[in-house]
Amino acid sequence: MPAILPIEPVDYLVIGHLACDLTPDGMQLGGTAAYSALTARALGMRVGLVTAWGGEIPLDALEGIRLKTIAAEHSTTFENIYTSHGRVQRIHYVAPDLLFEHIPEVWQRTPIVHIGPIVGEARALVGRGLSSSILGLTPQGWLRTWDDAGLVRPGDLPEAHDLLSKVGAAVLSIDDVGGEEERIEAMSTACHVLAVTEGPAGSRLYWNGDLRRFCAPAVGEVDATGAGDIFAAAFFWRLYTTRDPWAAARFATNLASFSVSRRGLQGVPTQKEIKTCLVEVL
Repeated sequence: MPAILPIEPVDYLVIGHLACDLTPDGMQLGGTAAYSALTARALGMRVGLVTAWGGEIPLDALEGIRLKTIAAEHSTTFENIYTSHGRVQRIHYVAPDLLFEHIPEVWQRTPIVHIGPIVGEARALVGRGLSSSILGLTPQGWLRTWDDAGLVRPGDLPEAHDLLSKVGAAVLSIDDVGGEEERIEAMSTACHVLAVTEGPAGSRLYWNGDLRRFCAPAVGEVDATGAGDIFAAAFFWRLYTTRDPWAAARFATNLASFSVSRRGLQGVPTQKEIKTCLVEVL
């Protein structure tokens, strides 16, 4: 287990479930919270994480990240199956919801707050007193539903307009909405800055009524898991440091492209990759 660090001020706060990912090689740590927190750490930030965790596997990979964990009988557990037609997901367990009272007071004023749900958690946090320079949202966990067998599919979010209007920036995947362009257009009118990732095709960014597309470098894909979460952390960080959404999208697209060449959490950016992408956007 990583050393337990005291709850002190951080630069980047992630709120969302860690996940146990069931793979052919066994159970592995995953989820937006893990990938985004590790990316923020790689970018040089002090990182805090509020999550629910059942303790099924060690959290050694999160060394250096300050944790506030809510006890759970089971961690949120996914099985990801990749086919020629895309990813098939199944949910085996869902951890408890994350509420405002779970967030340490000193973290309620973090410069970058990233709400990263994976199974519907943390919805009540939007508009609940979090004071940040950038309140970022990756709403994929609010845009999915699952049947009694745990099979995941895109779901409706009737309150999407209201939620998106209350955050500074949001990142989602085109797969999160089943490729429905009408839903993306509606979300872009609600959200001040909306980035949409499109896998090997790169990303697009909606800002102030304008739309730009960013091509991703060609990379041999080994495992795309977590690429969108890496994009999000890179995007929110670069947006915070530059206040330029276009520059943030270009940087995040380039950096996330490296991640698919490695498996699992090994896809978290290296210092060499970060430096390369920073030079490319200057």
